[in-house]
Amino acid sequence: MFSLSPFLLFLLTCTLIHQAFCSSNKVRKTYIVYMGSHPKGIDLATLPSIHSTMAQNVLGSDFEPGAVLHSYKKSFNGFVVKLTQDEAEALAEMDDVMSVFPNRKHHLQTTKSWDFIGLPQQVNRMSLESDIIVGVIDTGIWSKSKSFTDEGFGPPPKKWKGSCHNFTCNNKIIGARYFNIEGSYSKKDIKGPTDVDGHGSHCASTVAGNVVSSVSLQGYASGTARGGVPSARIAVYKACWETHCTDADILAAFDEAIVDGVDVISVSLGSNEVVYYEYFVGAINIGSFHAMKRGVFTSNGANNLGPNISSMTNYAPWLLSVAASTFGRKFVTKVQLGNGAVYEGSSINTFDLRKKMFPIIFARDIPNATGGFNSSLSRFCVKDSVDKDAVKGKIVLCEGIIQVGVFSGAAGVIFGDATTKDSPHNFALPATFLSLRDLREIEYYYLKSKRNATATIFKSEEVEDLLSPYIASFSSRGPNPVTPNTLKPDIAAPGNNVIAAWTQLNPISEIEDDKRILPYNIISGTSMACPHAAAAAAYVKSFHPNWSPARIKSALMTTATPMSSSLNPEAEFAYGAGLINPVKAANPGLVYDISEADYAEFLCGEGYTSKELRILTQDKTTCKGKDNEKAVYNLNLPSFAVYVNDTFSGYVYHRTVTNVGSANSTYKARVISSFLLGIEVIPDVLSFTSIGQKKSFSLTIEGQINVEMISASLIWDDGNYQVRSPIVVYGS
Repeated sequence: MFSLSPFLLFLLTCTLIHQAFCSSNKVRKTYIVYMGSHPKGIDLATLPSIHSTMAQNVLGSDFEPGAVLHSYKKSFNGFVVKLTQDEAEALAEMDDVMSVFPNRKHHLQTTKSWDFIGLPQQVNRMSLESDIIVGVIDTGIWSKSKSFTDEGFGPPPKKWKGSCHNFTCNNKIIGARYFNIEGSYSKKDIKGPTDVDGHGSHCASTVAGNVVSSVSLQGYASGTARGGVPSARIAVYKACWETHCTDADILAAFDEAIVDGVDVISVSLGSNEVVYYEYFVGAINIGSFHAMKRGVFTSNGANNLGPNISSMTNYAPWLLSVAASTFGRKFVTKVQLGNGAVYEGSSINTFDLRKKMFPIIFARDIPNATGGFNSSLSRFCVKDSVDKDAVKGKIVLCEGIIQVGVFSGAAGVIFGDATTKDSPHNFALPATFLSLRDLREIEYYYLKSKRNATATIFKSEEVEDLLSPYIASFSSRGPNPVTPNTLKPDIAAPGNNVIAAWTQLNPISEIEDDKRILPYNIISGTSMACPHAAAAAAYVKSFHPNWSPARIKSALMTTATPMSSSLNPEAEFAYGAGLINPVKAANPGLVYDISEADYAEFLCGEGYTSKELRILTQDKTTCKGKDNEKAVYNLNLPSFAVYVNDTFSGYVYHRTVTNVGSANSTYKARVISSFLLGIEVIPDVLSFTSIGQKKSFSLTIEGQINVEMISASLIWDDGNYQVRSPIVVYGS
């Protein structure tokens, strides 16, 4: 037999690796070329031509008409083009380019919930609410839902400049666009803003859905469905499709929404993996920056990669990052064995087996051998790993969950899971989650009965969660991995077991064989928390139409209801400032405002150069080197965070508050803190004589910590308003 020597094998391996690397460098992939704000004085109609010239300079003879897939020209400057890695690096070196990054994929991240956070149906509302326009960047919308009819609505606000494409709008849904720059569609996709998935409709109705009585999911979560601002208008920007949801399409949605005239943008999207990027190499951070420049507020879910620390994927200070909390609704699904033992699981099971017992079988014992699978995969119910015939008429036990489409004909499924299941799923057959400990006990019964064990799964029970509110285990946690001395997430909102509108083109379990096509569905995620916060921002905006996004964010954070660190060990890194309280936020007393120039100074301190900042802002911004290193402590955020090693000697923050409460008022500083910290506020009394008056103060933190993190708070109190800011000091 011929064989290679170790040395020749090494050389061959190196050669193959080199060839693979070179080959990958020659493959063209879709990139986004971001060029900051529009150059001043330029005719925006000429931008596509400029973009084509830039691409041609890099592609050379490979350049063809249509090489530039899309030009961003309405709200910011940039384009989408297919490049090799080398070509991308060449473009990134050009003078007018801020960043070049791959077109990465993102994934999708009420009745009782609004009552729970103190926004009842009969709450005080401003007539201006009907002029508020909420832009929802998602999977589209199901316009036939009762949540989106326009009965009682007048024509769109005069400021509206948007349009509808392949879609019939009304006076509720006043805009509908869709974006698929690469032109990739599946058989299920509809080329238009119509929602095929359901996620977009759910989010849109949570923000601004009409008041609809007698809503439920087959009897569960019954009540009156409504959005937080039911009189507001909805503009839909479909950027997510069955197989993809990309940076390029999300950026295109922002580009349109900002100039269309929306007031608030709700974007329940995020990366499906924890990867840390700089602020201007991601669509949501870029889009929300330009939204902020135009006075448009952006709410974004913190993501669903928790409970690990630093699991957020969008953490820019100019957007609101929203964690998902529970709000009192809980679903319990019981399993009873043939020996009488009963276990309590978690799911939303609408199927009734009428106490009938079925044989149980472990998935590990029935691998799909003909498909090349063994028990090491079938035990976790990996797709196609289980023998389809062996499951018929049985309750299958899985030691994990991948998908349940292979269980057609099964009587039910029981999933074992090591993590807390506080976000119950809706399956296409009777199913529930049990703890791995419970699964082991069932295994003992199964073996003891010589594999003649039986079980049944009961319909779910809707019960009150007496521990609420607490942050769901799936919700991503802080701290901010890019700028450790800022707090993330910012705030928490209901995101667990939320009922809202659903498309009629997708079953409630999202499994094709499921026959349950229903107008409302119960789902969980920071995707559901995001529109709650967006609605709260829209509610505040209806009282204060001229407030900046930073003022609205400040109002939401400083009036939030504090949450318990005993239920959330990560404390502020789980819930930020606390649970949103929209009614209080409409009248906060004091606000912390931030301008674009303030953010530019902050970015200088984060390492961005004068050249990059001039591209971003198109002004004469200059970074002053070391003078900007402490800029993060001066960014006028309504929160304080500091990353330290064991001992530290004084971190000084400078803040300015604006009076929006009583004209004549005197606020006194009250600090709640651990004895390990010394926190001093100078001055500790702020007196105002008019609305809009500004006062500055400094806050100094010093001390020694011997724990992972310490929470504290600063409260400015005038006897009427309590303006609370969270303080977090933490180590590695």
